[in-house]
Amino acid sequence: MNESPSRTALVVVDVQNDFADPGGSLYVKGAGAVVEAVNRLVERAQQEGWPVFYTQDWHPETTPHFAKDGGIWPVHCVGGSRGADFHPDLVVEGVAVKKGGAGEDGYSGFTMRDLVEGQDRPTALDSLLREKGISKVVVVGLALDYCVKDTALDAVRLGYEVEVPLGATAAVNLSPDDGEKAVSDLRTAGVSIT
Repeated sequence: MNESPSRTALVVVDVQNDFADPGGSLYVKGAGAVVEAVNRLVERAQQEGWPVFYTQDWHPETTPHFAKDGGIWPVHCVGGSRGADFHPDLVVEGVAVKKGGAGEDGYSGFTMRDLVEGQDRPTALDSLLREKGISKVVVVGLALDYCVKDTALDAVRLGYEVEVPLGATAAVNLSPDDGEKAVSDLRTAGVSIT
């Protein structure tokens, strides 16, 4: 990676207690190693002069996203709760973008889908990256087969060069091969898998 420092950004997706802590409501196996790998990349980003952006699931207590309200997921990352906080071991050195706060499906760090109207709405992430002149994003975090994948695919759609280092992510694997399918989808879309 020999890009000029002002052109690359690190995007850390949803490294929050409900996903990264073994006691979290939607714990992703292997998340402890992901936190360590992400921290090494944050350190590298600081050395390289890359800005770092973080995304956070930030749901209301009632949302069609949750199984109790008709969705598929257990209650997780309710805004202001411990589960929505970043994992305490995560190095946080950048701007956080919250998603899903009005009850949307917020898989991607770039867009949220209103579950009632069916419309996609942008988060602040794309405009923040463009303000910095970013052309490449390195996407890491949790979980590979949902939020990391959708963030990376949206980044490609928006015209960014995208890299996903597999050592800094892990899949939730609702089905056993979801992580493998995500990697295949990312490669097909032109994402560099490292």
